[in-house]
Amino acid sequence: MSDGNVTAVQGVKNLGWRVTFAGMGINLALGILYTWSVISKEIPEDWGWTQTDKSWPYSIACLVFCLVMVPAGRMQDRIGPRIVATLGGILVGIGMIVASTTTSSFGYIIGFGVLAGAGIGFGYASATPPAVKWFSAARTGLIAGIVVSGFGLASVYAAPLTKWLIGAYGLPTTVMILGIAFLVVVVGLAQLLAAPPKGYVPASPATASATAPRPKAVDFTPMQMLGTVQFYLLWFMYACGAGAGLMVIGKLSDIGKLQAGVELGFVLVAALAVGNGAGRILAGMASDKFGRQQTMFGCFVLQAILILLLSRATVGSPLASTIVLALVSALIGANYGANLALFPSITKDYYGLKNFGVNYGLVFTAWGVGGFMLALLAGKLYDKYQTFAYAYYGAATLLVMAAVVTFLVKSPHAAAERAEAPQPAAEGQTS
Repeated sequence: MSDGNVTAVQGVKNLGWRVTFAGMGINLALGILYTWSVISKEIPEDWGWTQTDKSWPYSIACLVFCLVMVPAGRMQDRIGPRIVATLGGILVGIGMIVASTTTSSFGYIIGFGVLAGAGIGFGYASATPPAVKWFSAARTGLIAGIVVSGFGLASVYAAPLTKWLIGAYGLPTTVMILGIAFLVVVVGLAQLLAAPPKGYVPASPATASATAPRPKAVDFTPMQMLGTVQFYLLWFMYACGAGAGLMVIGKLSDIGKLQAGVELGFVLVAALAVGNGAGRILAGMASDKFGRQQTMFGCFVLQAILILLLSRATVGSPLASTIVLALVSALIGANYGANLALFPSITKDYYGLKNFGVNYGLVFTAWGVGGFMLALLAGKLYDKYQTFAYAYYGAATLLVMAAVVTFLVKSPHAAAERAEAPQPAAEGQTS
């Protein structure tokens, strides 16, 4: 049965693609987070910021973003995505405006880190859940990948736009312009978000792949999910995969300039953004066909290799050219972006749709903790040793560990079914 037939039977207009692209548009605006690499590089020397100071606003934004995803996900599950995404747009705008009025690291921590970070969390939590609910399980990876690709692609336009605005109007005015613009865009697109009515059952496409069977649909409450070992294994893998990517994203312009002698840092950021967005869609599609764990394993291993390659990109080496660094950056972005499609998809597979917003919010805390720890660590290690090498080696080690864990994580449904199955009577025992 086609999607159109199901819509007619149920008397509900299928808004799936409208919601999907509205969510993608919201994420294109919320991806302002990834412009920090350009913003931090343009902070005037007379402001007196160290590399550690430049790490704090971005690290706090990542941490607040992920922590807000939990209450935002619960709100999205209960009152719908439109109101929650609208609140997110308002907070992002206010946060950027606040940051534009200060020259202190603390001011940017409050504006960019706390307020804008919270706004990103509210908006992001509202984009994917309503979209995947309009489609069958066979398309979960694809739809999640499309929605979150907006966040990764944001730097394609935001990085050069930010660079141009700073050159034309200065840093404070640029930050204010971005805040006002993204407030308008996010609040406007939020009005297009809607979840399907209760009882809506999407059709499975006739071309659904049989190579990656989906687990039986069971809705876990947040507490039930926290009682499964799979949650902690997923959390660890997500923290490793996302943290390694965020570490590079937050320092990419500085890596190009300080380590490789490349001045066109915004080109590297844009290349990483293209890979980031494309990787989310491609990984989502691959996981629908080949399986989530198999796709995760490939991404973790390749990311470890790429980060080790990046560690060798020093002045005078063949890797230290803009073209080569742009290619490596794009591939690092693709493998990082894959996490943002794979983990919401596997959360839905394992724990169901009913509490998907808050459940994925809890899983997503790994993204913020990983990003906070590794991004901040990279700045501190550079200040101490004047090299990013130690951060690279640590991130690569974590990625290898995450790859190993993919062999250990299994669907919680099989264990639950075994526990509920009637047990054979003990020898000599009668029923």
